[in-house]
Amino acid sequence: MRVFGIDCGTEITGYGVVESDETSRRPRLDCRAFGAIRLSKQKTMAMRLRQVFEELTAELERWQPDVVAIEEVFYSVNAKSALKLGQVRGVALLSAARLNLPLAEYAPLKIKSSVVGYGLAAKEQVQFMVARLLELAAPPEPPDAADALAIAICHIHTSQTLDAQNAIPRSGSAKSGSAKGAVR
Repeated sequence: MRVFGIDCGTEITGYGVVESDETSRRPRLDCRAFGAIRLSKQKTMAMRLRQVFEELTAELERWQPDVVAIEEVFYSVNAKSALKLGQVRGVALLSAARLNLPLAEYAPLKIKSSVVGYGLAAKEQVQFMVARLLELAAPPEPPDAADALAIAICHIHTSQTLDAQNAIPRSGSAKSGSAKGAVR
């Protein structure tokens, strides 16, 4: 499975591509690419949104992921910042939808818990664990790219867990053949 993670930001939007290799004896995660779209404050918001759309679309076309994973909307004290971030996020969603790619969304706490084991982990902890999980020589820079890789890793971990749960017969379901106990 190839997952394209996106960490939306109004100044830097990070992206990362992670592939899970289930064929080896020990399943592993492979980092295929990561990077950042740096947005100039001198440009209008419309021009920044266009830049995000064009660059994300180009990367999605290049990497042809099986799924796109993105961080869910979070609540901010600053309404103006939240609105701007929502616009960038909307453009990222549009990029994936334009290419008919499946989309998964994860809360920030879930992403950090999945990668670090602690939902309130600092950015440096996320960078460190992403580097460890992907066997990278150094933590990914900028932190936004590391966050995008963490989002992709979270999706892979979540998918693997759901697949494992669905493979386990639930009490009562094995006899009757019903899907009552299946996790969806």
